[in-house]
Formats: sequence, C-alpha cells, structure tokens
Amino acid sequence: MSENSIKNPFKLARDAYYRKSRENVYSDLDSLPKGRAGNEITDGILVLEGGGWRGLYTIGALDAMMEENINFQTTIGVSAGALSGIGYLSGQIGWGVRIDLGYRHDPEYCGLGAVVRDHGVTGFSYLFHELLEKYPIDEERFNDPARRFVVTATDCLTGEQAYFERGKCPIFRAIQASATVPYVSRPVVIGGRPYLDGGLAEKIPYDWAVSQSPEKLMVIRTRHKGFRKEEKGENAFSRFLYRNYPALLEDMETSAVRYNRLLDRIEKDDADGKIFMLAPSEPVTVSRFEGDMEKLGALYWRGYNDAKSALPGLKSWLQKG
Repeated sequence: MSENSIKNPFKLARDAYYRKSRENVYSDLDSLPKGRAGNEITDGILVLEGGGWRGLYTIGALDAMMEENINFQTTIGVSAGALSGIGYLSGQIGWGVRIDLGYRHDPEYCGLGAVVRDHGVTGFSYLFHELLEKYPIDEERFNDPARRFVVTATDCLTGEQAYFERGKCPIFRAIQASATVPYVSRPVVIGGRPYLDGGLAEKIPYDWAVSQSPEKLMVIRTRHKGFRKEEKGENAFSRFLYRNYPALLEDMETSAVRYNRLLDRIEKDDADGKIFMLAPSEPVTVSRFEGDMEKLGALYWRGYNDAKSALPGLKSWLQKG
C-alpha cells in the first residue's frame, strides 16, 4: 500500500470506483434532460417529501415541471426533498439527477470518503464544494429573494421541527442537517444545537405550508397513494444511541403513527380539491439506500413521466380562482 493510500483511507475505494465507473453510473446519462426554466413565478407553495434515494422521483417531477415553467413562489423540503430543491430553485433542469446518477457509488459522495469527511453516509462537503465546482448552480437565481426556499430539520434537544429559510441562515448547512440520516450519522450542529433528519419530526412539512394560508398548495410524495407505514416503536439500539435525547426518541417511537395520520389528511385534502398531490403511479421498490443504478434511473423517469401526465390537471388546478 502506498504512503498516499495510508494518508487517504478512502483512496483505494475511490480508485476502484473509477476503474469500474461504467458499472457504477446510470447507463443512459446522455438521455437525461437539460436546460433552464423560465423566469415566471407560480403563486403557491410546493412541499417536497424526503425518502433517501426515493428522492429521484421528486427530481424527475421537478425537471418536468421546470420544462413547463412551473416555478412555485415558495418551496419547502425535508431531507431528500431539501436536496431536490437546490436544482429547482436554481432553475437548472437535470442538475440534480446528473449528480445522483453519476456519483451514487463515488465513495466521497456516498461511502467511506463521506464517513471520513462528514461523519455520515452522505458526502455533503464533497457535494457542496467539489461537485458544485464541477456542476455550478445559478447562484443569482438560487438566491433570488422573489422566491422562498425553506428546509426543515429535527432539533435533537426538543424533538421539534426547525425551519431554516434561505437568506436568513447558512442554507447549505441547513440542508445538510435536514438530510442527515440518524443511526449512521452524527448530528449537525447549527447555532450550538444538534439537528438530524427533518423527517423524524415530520416526514412531510405540510402543517407549515398550510399555516402560510397559500391560495395553491402542491405536495410531491415519494410513496404511492394509499401507502401507510408499519406502526411499531423503535428498538433498544435507538434507546441506547439517543438516550440523551428523550424528545428525539419520542419522535422516533411515534413517527409511523403520525406519518400515517398526516397521509390521511393530505389524501383527503387532495380528494376535496384543496391541494394538488403528485405521488408515484405505482409502488416504489427503491430502498432508502438503493445502489442499483438502473432502478434509480427508472425511478427518475417515473417521476418525470408521472408529472408530464399530471400537467393538464395541474395547470387547470393552478388556473382556478
């Protein structure tokens, strides 16, 4: 082993990644859409659910919406939904999917390098530095004060949902907190307080959106309509690992029950025409830590095509008084 490999413990894994790069990226990267969204602003609030790599469904839907210049005035996302919002706010079609389908198996983005640099499974340092240099976002558009961007994270001390708004906080640090997976990652400290995945407190930040009294409210889910989570408490490992965070433990133990009740409300509001909900047209078999690149690519296209199919109804709904 070379001296350089000893100094960089993830170098061997990274070298192996590049040697097998054809196996580790989506086979049809060149077919992915690209371009820029128009400057029109769509009145209302867009809510983005999390779900790990299931977030590729959301990215596909957002790309299809951007092609039709549907750019909501306010976007709020949790976990993977917070990450998905970056390309949407910057108006760059295909930005997020090219990173996810090109770098899923890069150990600095998701693997040993991420563990070394960020003490978790996602390489936020790599994403927000090296990859942003290679795939820069339109910073002027991303920071446009005419549109709001809010992400959520769970305060480990109180168990409550915290809301971080671009322009009022270090937004990329907040996105990292929102998408930091429990059990396998250290909490992210912001302002002296530890935060984890926003989905622990609320898997879909629906209540905040409703509290803003928007004329239009759209929710993009990463589970099919009718999905409900198995209701069971957390295990002994959770109680040991987070024994110093009793409020966080309560979040974990009640998460499924609260999520299912929230889905009942969202689906009823959708059926009553109060909101517009987009959900996968068939059950999603992609796991939270999915590594099959063809499955991930197919999920992106499902989100893209589901959104394309929903466009007539969405446009009609948006035009209603």
